[in-house]
Amino acid sequence: MKPLTFWFDPISPYAYLAFEQLPQALEGCSCVVDYRPLLFAGLLGHWGQLGPAEIEPKRAWTFRQVAWHAHQLGIAMDMPAQHPFNPLALLRLGLASAPAAGLPNRRVVELLMRHVWRGGADANDPERLRALHAAVAPQRDPASEPVKAELRAHTEVAIERGIFGVPTLELDGRLFWGLDALPMLRAALQGDPWFDGPAWDAAALAPPGVVRGG
Repeated sequence: MKPLTFWFDPISPYAYLAFEQLPQALEGCSCVVDYRPLLFAGLLGHWGQLGPAEIEPKRAWTFRQVAWHAHQLGIAMDMPAQHPFNPLALLRLGLASAPAAGLPNRRVVELLMRHVWRGGADANDPERLRALHAAVAPQRDPASEPVKAELRAHTEVAIERGIFGVPTLELDGRLFWGLDALPMLRAALQGDPWFDGPAWDAAALAPPGVVRGG
């Protein structure tokens, strides 16, 4: 079976939709999925970007688009009471669900994602976080230094691999970014010959014509 890594932060509505759609996208494919949390804000800081929700016209479009995707795909989705929000409690809880250096399983990631994207409540409401903690039943203390260090390490590894956004799916060293990359990922898993030729590398070689100054 092919190893596949799903890099995510539950703050992203696209990560939620891709997570929910992943079983359909991978149907009939022989692969095993690792769910690897990272801090999206860490990616934004490293690459010098703003998040979609930090640019007001883009924020409005993003939420309209994800609502349409959810409608089209038949996925239940509600906007959380506040967005963006600080996702650290959720990310650390996910890592703490597993033993040291382990990863959350799909059930745990589902709990994290649906905590944010179903019901329209505040993702960081203390009472809701306590209920989520009980449902996850972590094996370690989410506030412990080892768990915090693991999250930082995952984010650093993601940056080293060239990951700039979530969700990103990694297959054979190749990165597939976004909900709309799922058909492309499926084609790669099914052995589409396009991926065996020079097209993948050649497509990324176009030189920039203009480089903006800092």
